[in-house]
Amino acid sequence: MIHDRYEDSYLRKILRECKTIAMVGASASWNRPSYFAMKYLLDRGYRVIPVNPAAAGQEIMGQKVYAALAELPVEADMVDIFRNSEAAGAITDDAIVHGAKVVWMQLGVRNDAAAKRAEAAGLRVVMNRCPKIEHSRLAGTIEWHGIASGVISSRKRAL
Repeated sequence: MIHDRYEDSYLRKILRECKTIAMVGASASWNRPSYFAMKYLLDRGYRVIPVNPAAAGQEIMGQKVYAALAELPVEADMVDIFRNSEAAGAITDDAIVHGAKVVWMQLGVRNDAAAKRAEAAGLRVVMNRCPKIEHSRLAGTIEWHGIASGVISSRKRAL
């Protein structure tokens, strides 16, 4: 598959079929992108399991944090990678072993070699996209998420 562009039907199918998401790189900091994405996905009925070795054993939004995919008590349908492109390779390999159906690499994250390994193992792959953004875009509600909230802005704040 060429990962420069995705058909809406491909993304819809993934977002419709995946119910449990392991979010690797989830953060408890309210102003981090992974926090916004996790909150949005939880609010839309997805089960989101945070994976972050630095916060293992703690909770983020009431969800227990695990150190690694191998420690999860259930099989995740999707592994959402909030780490850099280089780290995505090892995480993708862990997702294959874990039995995930989808590897989703966040905005700015792309690892073509990892994508090839995942696809060869039968997983679907999305790179350089955010499931929160794609879900709200496909649902026609993107304007509700961060626009005019005062939290997300392209304007420089006055000191």
